[in-house]
Amino acid sequence: MSNKNFITGLTIIITILCLYYLSFSLISRKVQGEATDYTRNLDGSVNQLKKQKYLDSVWNLPVFNLLGVEFTYKEIKETELNLGLDLQGGMHVTLEISPIDIIKGLSRDSQNPAFLKSLEEAKNSIKGTGLNFIDEFYKAFQKNAPNQKLNYIFANATNRGKITLQTTDEEILKIINDEVENAIGRSFNILRTRIDKFGTSQPNIQRLAGTGRIQIELPGVDNPQRVRKLLQSAARLDFFEVLEIGEKDLVSTLNNINKLLLSQENIEKSSSSVKKDSLVGTPSQNSLESLLLDPTAKSEKDTASLVSQLQQDSSNLNTGEASLLLRLLKSNQGGLMYSPKDVATISQLLEKPEVKNLIPSTIKFLWASKPFSPRGGTSTEEEFIELYPIKTLRGGTSKLSGEAIADAQQDFDQNARPSIAMQMNANGTKIWRKMTAENTGRRIAIVLDNYVYSAPTVQGEIPSGNSSITGNFTLEEAKDLANVLKAGTLPAPTTIVEDVVIGPTLGKEAQIQGIVSTIAGLMSVVIFMIMYYAKGGIIANIALLFNIFFILGVLAQFSAALTLPGIAGIVLTMGMSVDANVLIFERIREELRNGSTFKTSITIGYNKAFSAIFDSNATTFIIGMILYNFGQGPVKGFAITLMIGIVSSFFTAVFITRVIINFLYSKRKENSNITFETGLFKNFLIGISYKFIENRRKAYLFSLTFIVIGFIALFAKGGLNMGVDFTGGRSYIVIFNTPVVTSDIKVGLGEVFGKAGTEVKTYGSDNIIKITTSYLINDDSEETDGKVTQTLIAGLEKITKKKYIENESLLDNNSFSIGSGSRVSGTIADDIKKSSVISIVVSLIAIFLYILIRFRRAEFGLGATIALFHDVLFVIAAFAIVNVFGITYEIDQVFIAAILTLIGYSINDTVVVFDRIREKIGMRKEYEQVSTINHAINDTLSRTVITSSTTFLTVLVLFLFGGDVLKSFSFTLLVGIVIGTYSSIFIAAPIVIDFKRKNK
Repeated sequence: MSNKNFITGLTIIITILCLYYLSFSLISRKVQGEATDYTRNLDGSVNQLKKQKYLDSVWNLPVFNLLGVEFTYKEIKETELNLGLDLQGGMHVTLEISPIDIIKGLSRDSQNPAFLKSLEEAKNSIKGTGLNFIDEFYKAFQKNAPNQKLNYIFANATNRGKITLQTTDEEILKIINDEVENAIGRSFNILRTRIDKFGTSQPNIQRLAGTGRIQIELPGVDNPQRVRKLLQSAARLDFFEVLEIGEKDLVSTLNNINKLLLSQENIEKSSSSVKKDSLVGTPSQNSLESLLLDPTAKSEKDTASLVSQLQQDSSNLNTGEASLLLRLLKSNQGGLMYSPKDVATISQLLEKPEVKNLIPSTIKFLWASKPFSPRGGTSTEEEFIELYPIKTLRGGTSKLSGEAIADAQQDFDQNARPSIAMQMNANGTKIWRKMTAENTGRRIAIVLDNYVYSAPTVQGEIPSGNSSITGNFTLEEAKDLANVLKAGTLPAPTTIVEDVVIGPTLGKEAQIQGIVSTIAGLMSVVIFMIMYYAKGGIIANIALLFNIFFILGVLAQFSAALTLPGIAGIVLTMGMSVDANVLIFERIREELRNGSTFKTSITIGYNKAFSAIFDSNATTFIIGMILYNFGQGPVKGFAITLMIGIVSSFFTAVFITRVIINFLYSKRKENSNITFETGLFKNFLIGISYKFIENRRKAYLFSLTFIVIGFIALFAKGGLNMGVDFTGGRSYIVIFNTPVVTSDIKVGLGEVFGKAGTEVKTYGSDNIIKITTSYLINDDSEETDGKVTQTLIAGLEKITKKKYIENESLLDNNSFSIGSGSRVSGTIADDIKKSSVISIVVSLIAIFLYILIRFRRAEFGLGATIALFHDVLFVIAAFAIVNVFGITYEIDQVFIAAILTLIGYSINDTVVVFDRIREKIGMRKEYEQVSTINHAINDTLSRTVITSSTTFLTVLVLFLFGGDVLKSFSFTLLVGIVIGTYSSIFIAAPIVIDFKRKNK
């Protein structure tokens, strides 16, 4: 192997990188463990608020030193391997921005009948289609008002300067599209700021491309109702005057606060003591006042000099207070500047009742929306966040709100630097003129949801209402601020279309299931490979361990979240990763039986197996990409793990095992030192000469009979058991301390929920049940979720005579708790159904094209595609047949992931058979081709059975230990592995001959 040094070097580099990135996960767990220990109460419970405060306090502090390089906790969290919501509990929310309200806002709520009818028709026509709402609206408008133009609707005061009676429909549609896109971006920015309030570690928010949806994940959130309220509440934009440090009212307020805090503390006069609660360290009221009111104390140099002087003059000012005072006057404007880690402490300080009593009703303190770095972000130690003293009207209101803004957009100033152009309406122009005249040379804060996004300095009176906001903006920051300013202009309400809450108890249980299934799957493969391939099996197992290690390391490098389906992907990869080794080892054994030397057998075995290994991995990788593009939530996590596993297993199985074998051979130079078979399985399935092609019609008849029976059962039972993903509805996991009778609960809830469909079944054990209902599913109001939950709780209390408690850890025989809940709207359910069908169709087309290109014969592509379609129908039939016997599995997104995985796995076997057929068939005549295909199938039979057996073992482990979440997934693959192996032999290869004859 000429490139063994390169492979060895690359393996070492990848190993070091994986160790490097996985080390961050270990350090993160260590810090979180310290936070848990620090905040544990005497009864063993953990104060989550204190824990989050502790983690906030170390956010920007070094917690890890690697070879002299220090990493803060923030940097650690950005690089660690995260756990998904299903493994730690939390909340997953998908919000949808309604384009209807935005368009109505642009029309100034026009009551034109054709306009309103077109909006309603567009809303109905896009359900489950993925079509563009605005395009569908325009089609409907042209039909309903053929003689009208859009300018008749949209040429109004709201769009003055943008839309006139001369503006064409195409131009108006572009404006509407831009407004909708901006509204989504605006909502995204608002929500991104809001989720920081939830006190969760590593919240995640992302826009779903091509949709008006925003997806939010909040690990560890413990108040879902508060989350829903904050996510859906309307944005509030205001303009406030900023009080500067030198103003007497502010100085007096700060002095009174500090005087109170210092009087509350047990002050140590030692110069080494540090005060944590001091807002702005102070030696005395008089000396602080003189410093704050000194107009020359504006630069860092002057501030440092004054602080140094105060340290010498006053025994009361210690090192900690001097540091806080220096931050107080850090900027040229004399703003209140703090380290981000101090934000939580100072916010709590300002919320103290005795402190709030000292703050006048015309002053309030607001934080900046994000920190800044004086050195441009080159050092985390240089990051600061400003606390703005805001001047308000009585009651805390502003002189000017966002309703006064007519438009705002990103622009460029005279020096070609990004800026924001803002236009006020008539009433806003009057107020803005007065505000800017009174505040020339001072700052006015732009505040959204009580966060200051910008505080530009007024250069002079602005009489026209057209303003230009300049500053040190990047292009993205200027766009963001323009979107913020438009927050009060057009309505862009958000609707929760998907809502999943997972309690910590179920999260912990999922972790245990994941660990058990991973260890059991690994052990089953390791033992099997050693039993079958002896020393060759040990080498394959070493490669397998490298494979798992590399998968986890790459996931950590991408800061990906490890979910339960992701763990399923790893377990499945274990079975599939030895597939390549089986193929190689079977080739080596074949060459050894033919009398080749050990060295020659190794070379030929790896060379001949390479094309089949490459093709089978490539087809499965294609399936992974399709899964990632069309899947959502946990399915994406599974797809990422699967794709990483495919690349990793290819590298470890093909290259690392060969390096190990060559190394062992070069040391001993004896063939007997490395064996690839044991006495137990010697010559297993060797010498078989079954006539597969001649018996193909029996296989066709068996498959057709089974599928027909399955679909008869399917229609007899009223179809498959569709999960909430495909039907819409709410689903709850309810935990009891003792077993319950599901039939009694179903009857009782039927009376509570009325005509709405309700299903109740056990979930893993007889004391945990899953309740699914369509009750009030079409009601999107904010109160509905709470109403349904309360109705469910009341119904369960009446039926079971047990009391509901929120804290799962306090469960007893007389109570129950809701471990998790989810809601999927009808709209998103339609989209999921559509994307599922598309993903399966695209997969089959992609496989056909790949086989066609690689094998250059249409009959190979058709044979593979028909066999895969056969596998899908066979699995659906199997689901229907077991349903007749009372074994019910839900059809959800994870089921679709299993179907696509089955397609990827089944094609592996087919590719191997086709590869051997291609190798043997050459230019033989038709009657010789039949014999050759039989020989090719028989020659690869041992490999087919062994690879299926190893994968079947790992999936069986998932079925037994993976929990109810993965039951339908693992059952699909259990059936699929068996039938996929069968179809590769009895369906795909024979169809090649049938199509070849038909073409002739």
